[in-house]
Amino acid sequence: MEPQQSDKVTTLPELGLHLRDAADIPDVIGALYGQPGLLLHDTDLGPDFLNLRTGLLGELFQKFVNYRLPVAVVVPDPARYGERFAELAREHARHSLIRFVPDEAAGRAWLRGQP
Repeated sequence: MEPQQSDKVTTLPELGLHLRDAADIPDVIGALYGQPGLLLHDTDLGPDFLNLRTGLLGELFQKFVNYRLPVAVVVPDPARYGERFAELAREHARHSLIRFVPDEAAGRAWLRGQP
């Protein structure tokens, strides 16, 4: 069995996509349809997604939840993006579809456990 198949993990670079602004969201959701999960790094996100005041991260997360797409968000230091961002990461520590993780290994492990 190939490691990528057993990992059930897709990344934005593998899909040839990026999330720089709201216009990118539909393309990402469309490309993920039928995929078992996404490993998303904070570096894959444009600055407006990391600024919670814009609402873009919430919009993106709502789409993932609506389409039941599991996403592991790799953010080694959530406090780097502010107190509210760190709070959001803590709140998602047990979310069923969106999980903030400290590193790629933790993200892959969590995604492997998804149904």
